[in-house]
Formats: sequence, structure tokens, C-alpha cells
Amino acid sequence: MEIISNTTDFYLEKETAVAIGKFDGVHIGHRRLLEEILSCRRKGMAACVFTFDPAPAVLLGQSDGLELTTREEKRLLFERMNVDILIEFPMTMETAAISPDEFIREILVKRMNTRFIAAGNDLSFGAGGAGNAELLRRLGPELDFRVKTIKKACMEGVEVSSTYLRSKIESGDLVLAEKLMGMPYMVAGRVVEGMHIGRTLGFPTVNILPGPDKLLPPAGVYYSSVRTGGRTYRALSNVGCKPTVTDQGITGIESYLYHFNREIYGEDIEVYLHAFRRPERQFDDIEALRCQLEEDIVAGERWRAF
Repeated sequence: MEIISNTTDFYLEKETAVAIGKFDGVHIGHRRLLEEILSCRRKGMAACVFTFDPAPAVLLGQSDGLELTTREEKRLLFERMNVDILIEFPMTMETAAISPDEFIREILVKRMNTRFIAAGNDLSFGAGGAGNAELLRRLGPELDFRVKTIKKACMEGVEVSSTYLRSKIESGDLVLAEKLMGMPYMVAGRVVEGMHIGRTLGFPTVNILPGPDKLLPPAGVYYSSVRTGGRTYRALSNVGCKPTVTDQGITGIESYLYHFNREIYGEDIEVYLHAFRRPERQFDDIEALRCQLEEDIVAGERWRAF
């Protein structure tokens, strides 16, 4: 996958099929857009995702900056979905002031050679967010591109959106979040060396420290799985700051992988959180923690939802 980032000076020679948006969470609604552009590859077009970095709401101070899917995680997912080109368009006060008409003519048509656009009903772009799917449809015949508008996905009578998905993550409803995303909630990161408490207790673990912009579910223990070295392992993960063994207050994700005994410090892994088991708590002593971990691990072996 070709990634174009940190520049407004680019040109794509090949005709492109484009999906535009923030793609936070890459949920099932987003996946419908991606399916449309990927289907255009058989017509000789490159499947291109156009997103903004940072999101306009972050630039304008209308967001807390927390993301369901970080830039690195989006790159990982788009590449696995066989997207050909990812454009991370730099969002500044200058680029945010580009008019919708200029955005279509100068960026989509001249720079990106766009011939097909998959658009959601709520798409907005250009200065003040004034550009929309209707404007694209109106200019399509003149500028030689086709537009297909995709209705919002619904689940149990509720429109699927990044805002709705965020509320499920924040409340710890990882089971519903997985349905909304079409995959378990993922936290990707590099394995760092921990305090080796798990190894001392007989339960060696791997630790990652999510970035400050990653939205995490409530602190607690989760049924999970971990992808490393091209394989996925059943796991049990603690999200939180491990108050029994440290008072540093650093939030991380510590995972015990079943039937796994490799050292993977410095390697990139993906932790998939499937369902909440129990809240994080401070135990009276290490022995009490060890007994609870034994119960958690047995429960994780019996949990068959994935």
C-alpha cells in the first residue's frame, strides 16, 4: 500500500476510486465504502482512501483527540483490506479553508485523477464542512467522475457511527463493539519490558503502552486474543495501571497468552479485546492477586465466544 502523508504536493497517474472520511473505528459503515472502491479495482482503478490528519474536529478544538483507531492502526487495517493508496491529508488552518469546489477540482480531480467516489450521506468537506455528497453528484458529470452514495449501516434500529461505537467502548460493551466494527476492538503496540511480576507468579505476560490518543475501555480484565508473528493466540488482558504492584499510575495493557512461551520484547503486536470479565482492583497482597489470576485464566480457557 502506498502512503502519502504530511504533504499536499502529490499527483496520482492512475485513475482512482476514492472513499473520503475520518474512518475512526473502521466500523461496518466504513467497510461498505471500502467495499465499493475495492470493487473498482477490476475496472483498472486504484482503490484510494482519503482521510485527514488530524481530524478537522481535533484541529478546531471540537474533540478530545482520543481515537478509536490510531493512524498506525488504520494503516495496518487498510493494508490488510488491500487498499492501494492511503492519503493522510495534512489538516491545517490553511488546508481547512479550501473551498469545497476547489477541493473537488484541484485535489480530487487534478491531483488524484478520481473517477469514482463512494460517499456517505453525512460526508462533509471543504471550508466550514460545506461540501457534501450532493455537490459531488452535481459536479460529477462535468468533471468526469461517478458518485455512489451509501446509506448508513444500522444495527438493532440504531445508525452505526463512530460516536455510537465510542460510547460502547467507553462503557466496556466490547461484545456489541465487535459487531459494530466487524472485528474485535484492537489496540496495537510494541512490546515493552514490564516488572516481571507475572513471570514471578507463574503467569508470564506481554506489555504494551498505548499512546495518549488511543481510546481505551474501562480499566479491568478482558477476554482477549493477541496476534504476533503471524499467529493469533487466545489471551487474557488487563487494561489499567496495576495498582497492586505499582503506584506509578501508568495505563497499559498486560496480556497473558495461552500456550505461548516466546520472548517478544520490541516486537509489534495487536491485542483484540473481546469481552469484559471483571474490573481492575487493588488486592491486599501478591498472593491474593495470584489466586485471582488463576481464576481468571481458568475462566479464559472456558470462554468460547471467539
